[in-house]
Amino acid sequence: MTAPVATVLLVFGRGVTTAGGRHVLTPASAARVGAAIDYVHAHRDAFAAAAAPLVVFSGGWAGASRGAPRPPEGCREGDLMLAAARAAGLSAHAALKLECRSRSTLENLLHTVEDGLLAGHAFGPGHPLGLVSHAWHLPRIRFLARKVLGLPGAALLDVPATGGEPASRRERALHVASRLWFLGVTDPAGLLRRERAMVASLRRRATG
Repeated sequence: MTAPVATVLLVFGRGVTTAGGRHVLTPASAARVGAAIDYVHAHRDAFAAAAAPLVVFSGGWAGASRGAPRPPEGCREGDLMLAAARAAGLSAHAALKLECRSRSTLENLLHTVEDGLLAGHAFGPGHPLGLVSHAWHLPRIRFLARKVLGLPGAALLDVPATGGEPASRRERALHVASRLWFLGVTDPAGLLRRERAMVASLRRRATG
C-alpha cells in the first residue's frame, strides 16, 4: 500500500543567531527548512493532481524563557524560515504561511491553531499533518500535537530533518517531564500554565 503524503507541513524553528551583524537561522533551523523543501519536491507528482501543498513555518522567540533579548521586527524564527523558503523558490510549489509569536514547542502548536493557519484542513490516517523537525524532537511534538489538535498518532506524519546540530541531551528530559506535567490537561490555558510551572521546576533543579 502506498504511504500517505502530507499536503500540509508544520515546520518547527530551532533558534536564531547573529552573523556579520545580521540575525540568521541557526544551522538546525535551516536544516528544518531544507527538510520541508525536500519533502515538497520529492512528492511533486502527488501534489500535481491536487491543490498546492501548504507549509506553515512556526517559530518566534525561543530564547525568551532564558532571558534572550527580543529579536528585531522581521527577524524571528518564523520570519527567517519563511524568507529562506522563498529564496529557495518554494513559493512556486507550495502556499507558505507564518506564525512568529511562539516561544516553545507547545506555543508553536497553540498559536498555529489560534491564528487559523490550519483552518479548512481535516487530518486523518489518509491525509496526515506533516511535522517537520529533527528526529529527537518529533516524539515530544507528536505528544503535544495529540493534546492540542486531538489527532490520533496515525494522523501525524514525521518529516525528519538531518544535520545542523547533534541530538539534544535536554530533549529526553523535556519529553518525560511533559508527559507528567500535562497529564489529563488538554485546554490551551491549562497547558500553558503547566508548561510555565514545568519550565520553572526544571530550571530550579538545574541550578539547585
